[in-house]
Amino acid sequence: MPDKNPVWDVTTREGREEMLGQRGLVVWLYGLSGAGKSTLALSLARHLAPEGIFTRILDGDELRTGLNSNLGFDDASRAENIRRAAEVAKILKESGVVTIAAFICPARAMREKAREIVGAEDFVEVYVKASYEACARRDVKGLYAKAERGEIAQFTGRDSAFEEPLPGSDALVIDTERHGIAHCTDRILERILPIIRHAQA
Repeated sequence: MPDKNPVWDVTTREGREEMLGQRGLVVWLYGLSGAGKSTLALSLARHLAPEGIFTRILDGDELRTGLNSNLGFDDASRAENIRRAAEVAKILKESGVVTIAAFICPARAMREKAREIVGAEDFVEVYVKASYEACARRDVKGLYAKAERGEIAQFTGRDSAFEEPLPGSDALVIDTERHGIAHCTDRILERILPIIRHAQA
């Protein structure tokens, strides 16, 4: 008979994953403001929940009002913002949680640092692609209008560079300008579900 009262070693990552019945993983969504990162993160969490997969979304705006509220938007502060976010994602991953991070993360060096902190084997890089013009048309938060009026300094994509992934990288490119949320969600699920389910098997 199966043990009705299993005892897991919650002092180890393996034990915590066994208890949750899933592998801890970090899905790192990045792209311009308005590209659809937060929408995709929420869609992923909603699709994974019926699979019995426990997730946590780490949103850039959320961390900026709390943990990282003391940081500005100069290059050094942006790098520190991502470093702290990656450290939080690592803790959650090692707790067995599928962590969905959503940050602008404009520089390749920032993304490589996040990958290094989390661990490459547990890091799925997803570039949420949309042109500056498309994001400006959406302008859900009104940031592009403010940037055009000169009210936001060093606005990414306009005054501050955004570096796309290099050709040949293992980043999954999700084009929200060409495809709807359902298609984009499905493509990410195709990449991550086999990884998570492998741990469940």
